[in-house]
Amino acid sequence: MSETPTILLVEDDPQIRELVAATLEGEGYTIIEAGTAAQGAVEAGARKPDLLILDLGLPDRNGINFIRDYRIWSAVPILVLSARSQEISKVTALDAGADDYLTKPFGVSELLARVRALLRRNPSEREQLEPIIEFGECRIDCVHRAVTRAGEPLHLTDIQYRLLILLASNPGRVLTHRQLLLQIWGSHALENNQYLRIYVGHLRQKIERIPAQPRHIITEIGVGYRFEP
Repeated sequence: MSETPTILLVEDDPQIRELVAATLEGEGYTIIEAGTAAQGAVEAGARKPDLLILDLGLPDRNGINFIRDYRIWSAVPILVLSARSQEISKVTALDAGADDYLTKPFGVSELLARVRALLRRNPSEREQLEPIIEFGECRIDCVHRAVTRAGEPLHLTDIQYRLLILLASNPGRVLTHRQLLLQIWGSHALENNQYLRIYVGHLRQKIERIPAQPRHIITEIGVGYRFEP
């Protein structure tokens, strides 16, 4: 961690963003502000913060999906600030990869305590990979959520994109049906292997030279899938 920790604050409410930013700057932290998920992703890729503070109710994207995508290439701690107080919202955010969850409205002292706790982690636990993944003729820009093949844009659905980066960020590793279903669709879809096969088939049509003889997304029969770059 740098001498002055850098915190990325992704919050669309300007009043809350101003309050949190002023509070953290008063404690000596360097604050980067973003009002949308798209801006937050760009800042995360460019500035590589030590901590991400994230509102789930962003105007341009579901905060849970933002967490899942960010976790593909960064282990930086995530503190969720949300008005959603239901237990299921907290569980979903933590399962997606958040490290802590603070419900609005919150006290300044509690916010600062949670920030300090997350920043005490060993820097080796906050690994950040380059947000670019390349294989074969394909290139994935994780920050801008853009995929190209031989220089031409590939148009993927949100689920196809998240499935691709989850596989591609674990080269050579077998990801089970259960792992993939949980990460992409959540616990309600854990038994729907056929659903997963359909999406893998569609994805192969877009990234493989010969979809019937895949080189990148390899089926491990009865277990899951393995990605070979």
